[in-house]
Amino acid sequence: MQQPIQTILSENPCARGRHAQGHSPAAFDLHTMDTKAKRMAAKTSRQTGIKDIADALGISIGTVDRALHARPGVNPTTRDRVLRMADKLGYRPNIAARALKLNRRVHISVQLPKEIASFFGPLRGGIRNGAAATFGAGLDMHFADYERFGEGDMDLLESAIREKYDGVLCAPSDASKSAPIINELHRRGTAVVCVASDAQRSERLASVAIDGYVSGALAAELLANALPSPGATAAITGALRTLDHAEKVRGFAASLALFAPHLSLLPVLESHDHPEEAYGQAKQLLEKHPEMRGLYVSTANSLPVLRAVQEKKRTGQIRVVTTDLFPELTPMIESGEVMATLYQRPFTQGRVAIQSLLRYLIEGARPNLVTRLTPHVVLRGNLATFSGYVSNPASIPA
Repeated sequence: MQQPIQTILSENPCARGRHAQGHSPAAFDLHTMDTKAKRMAAKTSRQTGIKDIADALGISIGTVDRALHARPGVNPTTRDRVLRMADKLGYRPNIAARALKLNRRVHISVQLPKEIASFFGPLRGGIRNGAAATFGAGLDMHFADYERFGEGDMDLLESAIREKYDGVLCAPSDASKSAPIINELHRRGTAVVCVASDAQRSERLASVAIDGYVSGALAAELLANALPSPGATAAITGALRTLDHAEKVRGFAASLALFAPHLSLLPVLESHDHPEEAYGQAKQLLEKHPEMRGLYVSTANSLPVLRAVQEKKRTGQIRVVTTDLFPELTPMIESGEVMATLYQRPFTQGRVAIQSLLRYLIEGARPNLVTRLTPHVVLRGNLATFSGYVSNPASIPA
């Protein structure tokens, strides 16, 4: 609610002085507001620059520049502050103008599986969002899909060698098979950024993914706190040849041994992101192990597993930690059927990955070799904070 002019003046020593000198309070206030409006208009009409971010944070322009372009010499906390302020002020790097100066278009191949759609759909959205915000015109981005991890991805990656793209964004399902192809792409001048997983022993430009080990460790600690009595726990993942999946299992097993030695871990099951395979494995697991009290599903392929728990009438008897957040999962969290889910921030993964690739191709700014995002723990108590994700992934906390 706008304050009366007199109240504004009474709180402004400069205004009282002018009034004492015979100036009209109303006239002075209108003049002051008009001047401020002009200043604000002038400030907002021009594009936010690096200097604006530096001034807002009280740090040097050089530090801001290094943080924005992922150059060495900036600690993670400062870089996070810079990126948050850049978003707040609406900073947009003028990469498209640099591309125009080079008089060239940039050709990118984005290679991702269709399944699991609840994860890879938002990840694609983040890629599109990041490309539009960073680049705009002059970008040819080709989305090439395959069914799921391990089904057609290697052939698709090899095809990028023939197509001679400037850059490739891919999610390696098998690091040992992906690495030689990535190395050949690198040798031929194509920059590769891995997203959602990694091929560590390869010449990829960068890798952007959730911290798999931390995700598994959080799941173990959640179950340890919820299950004080002895019992068995189980983990269902995608494929252990995929680095992200293997890291989650490693973090889960190590932290369960540390935080809950009273809980045993059954042999890990690989569902290969097939819904029916996950359903069948879960049914057998429940039938064979009535002593099971905790379950961790480390990929977004959780609905078939939860269906098996319902059919075997074990809902409420087994504490379940899932992965990611999508419309079908929301009521299960609200009812307590799912104790918690670990949100992998797919939209943010996609946005960071494509921006890292584009800044390298246009500006020559080499990104951090490895970027690992911390997962968000979504519980019934904070579910409302994330509810906007269901309809608009871009609205969820980064």
